[in-house]
Amino acid sequence: MTHTAGPSPATAAAWDALGGDAALLSRITHHTRAGALPARLPVRELAAACVGVCSLAAAELAATRAGRDVGPVRVDDGAVATAFVSERHLRVDGRAAVSFAPLSRFWRTRDGWLRTHANYPHHRARLCAALGVGADAAVADVAALLAERSADEVEQRVAAAGGLAVALRTPQAWAAHPQGARVAARPLLTRERLDAAPARDPRRPLRVLDLTRVIAGPVATRTLALLGADVLRVDAPHLPEAADAHADTGFGKRSTRLDLARGADRRTFEELLSGADVVVTGYRPGALDRFGLAPAALAGRRPGLVVASLSAWGAYGPWGARRGFDSLVQAASGIAAVESDGAGDETGGVRPGALPAQALDHGTGYLLAAAVLRALTEQSAGGGSRVVRLALAQTAHWLVHGVRPEPAAPGAEPGPAGRLAETDSPLGRLRYALPPVSFEGGPADWRRPPGCWGADAPRWSAP
Repeated sequence: MTHTAGPSPATAAAWDALGGDAALLSRITHHTRAGALPARLPVRELAAACVGVCSLAAAELAATRAGRDVGPVRVDDGAVATAFVSERHLRVDGRAAVSFAPLSRFWRTRDGWLRTHANYPHHRARLCAALGVGADAAVADVAALLAERSADEVEQRVAAAGGLAVALRTPQAWAAHPQGARVAARPLLTRERLDAAPARDPRRPLRVLDLTRVIAGPVATRTLALLGADVLRVDAPHLPEAADAHADTGFGKRSTRLDLARGADRRTFEELLSGADVVVTGYRPGALDRFGLAPAALAGRRPGLVVASLSAWGAYGPWGARRGFDSLVQAASGIAAVESDGAGDETGGVRPGALPAQALDHGTGYLLAAAVLRALTEQSAGGGSRVVRLALAQTAHWLVHGVRPEPAAPGAEPGPAGRLAETDSPLGRLRYALPPVSFEGGPADWRRPPGCWGADAPRWSAP
C-alpha cells in the first residue's frame, strides 16, 4: 500500500541547502511506503529527501535547457529503497556481489567496540601492520588481539598508519568529540562561487571527470551519466576498484587509467580537463592537491568549472585528512549505537547495529549529484566557477539530529519487484537496480552498461 504526499520537511531543508527555489517543491509527489528501509532512525525520510531533491534539480536543469517550466517529479519509496541497496541486488552472471572483506567488521575490545575497514588490499596491509600481525592474519587472531586492547588506542594507532579503524561512540560522545563538534557546526553542504567566469550554455553536452571511488561519489556520477552526461572515470593504475563496486556504479560511464605522477599521463589529464564541465573528487581532503587538483587550482586552469568535493569526515577539524567510509562514520557518529538491537554478545556487551543500507553513501551521492545540477543551473544564468562540498559525517549529523519521522502508508517492506533489470555487458550478464530519479521527460535507465575497469581510452566520447 502506498500513500501520496507532498515534499517532506527534510526535502524542503535539503532543497534550501542547495539554494533551490522553494516554489518548485510543489512539483514533487511522494509515494510513501512505511516498510521501506526500516530503522530506528528516519532512514526512509532521509533517502526520499536526497532522491527527491536530486530529481527536482534534474528536472530544473532540463527545463532550463528546454526553455520551459519545471515539470512533475515523482519519488517512490519502493524505488528509493531498492536503489539504496543496489550493491545487494547486483548479480554478475548470477553471482551475488561481495560487500565486505573478512577484516571489515566490528570487533570487541577491552573497553568497547571497534569498527575496521579493510576491503582494499592496501588498507588491509596498513591495518595489519598497525596491529602488528601478518597481512594474512585470520579473523580469530585479530579478534583475540583486539579483545585485550583499548578501542581508542587502536583507533589512533591505525589512523597514524594510514589505516581505517574507529571506536564505537554514542551520539553524545561524538558530539563531545572535537571532530563531531566541528561537524555539528557546519551546514549539510556548502556552495561557493570562485570567480566571474562567463555563463555556460546549458544546452551544451555535459562532460564530467569522475575521480571518485567506492559508493557515494560513484553514485553521484552514475546519476549524472543517467541524465546524459559524458562521464569518464579516471583511476590510478595501481589502485584498481573492487570489481563488484565497479559493476554496480559503472552504469552509463566509461573508465580509464592515468598515473598522474607520470608526465605523459598528466598531460593527458590536462587535455581532458580543458574540455570538462564538471570534476567530481572523492579522495580524502588534500590527497590530490600535489597534482593540482584542489578546487581553486582546477578552476584556475579551467574557468567556469564546477568542482564537487566529497569526503568522509569533512575537510576541516582534527579528522579532516583522515580516510573514512560509510560504515566507519556510522560507528563514530553514534548511528551504530542507536541502531543496536540491544542483543548481548558472549562477553556481556551489547552488539552495535547498522542502518538497513549504506545510506550515508547513497544519500550523500544523490545530494552530491543534486548540488552539481543546481550549480549548473545557477551557472547558466550567472556564470562563475563553482565548488560544492559534502561529507558523509555531515549527512550522518543531519540524519541523527535534523531529519524527523514522517507518516507513511502502512504495510510490509516493499520488495524489488519491477525495480530490477538485466542486461548483457563486457562484465557478464548483470542484474541491477533501476535508478530512483524520476521526473517528467526524464530517462528510466542508463544508456550503456559498465565496461571493464580502466579499459576505455582517455578521451571524451563526443566532440
